[in-house]
Amino acid sequence: MTTPDPQSPAPEPSKPSGSAAPQYQDRIYRSPAALAGGVLLLAVIGWLGIDAVVAGEGRTPWLSLATMLLLAPLVVAYTLRPAVYVNDDRLRVRNPFRVIVLPWGRVASLRSGFSNEVVDDSGAKYQLWALPVSLRARSKAARQETRAAARAARGEGGGDGERGGRRGGRGAFGAGAAAEGPRRAESDRAMDEMRELRERRQEAEAAQGEVTVRWAYEIVGPVVAGVVLLAVLLAVG
Repeated sequence: MTTPDPQSPAPEPSKPSGSAAPQYQDRIYRSPAALAGGVLLLAVIGWLGIDAVVAGEGRTPWLSLATMLLLAPLVVAYTLRPAVYVNDDRLRVRNPFRVIVLPWGRVASLRSGFSNEVVDDSGAKYQLWALPVSLRARSKAARQETRAAARAARGEGGGDGERGGRRGGRGAFGAGAAAEGPRRAESDRAMDEMRELRERRQEAEAAQGEVTVRWAYEIVGPVVAGVVLLAVLLAVG
């Protein structure tokens, strides 16, 4: 599951397509399940670690501190940090240990398989950690689409739509069902939206530039420090 967070609902028609300023602010895609899991894990690590620091004896408080220094950044990296930022000019991918910025003019494709990934025009692939693929969600969406298509073919509906179809006639319900469009998993819908934006903006002057990759030293640094401190404590005995 992913949650898009649109910051601006409508474009400004007065701006030309090649304007240097984007027509939209960033739309953010994240995984609510990962966010909830990350907060829970951090709470557990903090509770156990602080308890060990306060009540522990000998080397236990130091080992607890080193363990928290190692685990907390990793939990943040894999749960709270991943996000995909999208606007008219570029795609910014914030993965656990890297930040990749790809202008739409350099995006060759957006692929969905067992994982979602973006491919630039040089062939380099970058996984979208914030948009995990759920085969279960895809199967559920496919089953719902199959059932909806079968009901539409029979002129039937479900829930409020079914009652509305019976009151207004079969033709009215069929039109409403067709207007809803195919059902898709959340991450697949997000990928569809980004593909559509890429098609519209790939040739725009403002959507050109270089692909940049930056390491997340704010995550790597504490992890390395935690590993070194834990290794020293274990080696000293």
